[in-house]
Amino acid sequence: MVNKVILVGFVGNDVEVSYTPGGQAVVKLRLATSRGWTDRDSGQRKTETEWHDVEVWGKRAEACGEHLAKGSRVYVEGRIKTDFWKDKQSGDNRSRVKIVADQVTFLGRGARGESAEPGGANEEEAAPAPLADVAA
Repeated sequence: MVNKVILVGFVGNDVEVSYTPGGQAVVKLRLATSRGWTDRDSGQRKTETEWHDVEVWGKRAEACGEHLAKGSRVYVEGRIKTDFWKDKQSGDNRSRVKIVADQVTFLGRGARGESAEPGGANEEEAAPAPLADVAA
């Protein structure tokens, strides 16, 4: 069986490294990916943005804290994981799907070096050279 995800998108939050009580570094990213298409009926260009919760651990997390900021373009490989918990106030069962990163490659600050926002330049265009590649 395979549980593998590959995403290329833009970081949507300021990156902060936190540490578990055992001293393990962790970063939680909000990653925006976009898909573009041309509407058949109107001929207009449309864009759909999807947001992903990404967790990065250990040395990769520390590198993300040093090199990533809101608007950074990043390549992530990882696995899907679902967290389950009971809401303390309502008692309802809750869940959240996240990506646990195995590899993170920093791609810069947008397609042409400027600070980029989700839904900007087509992600398939102008892939800049990676700044860093942090893998297990």
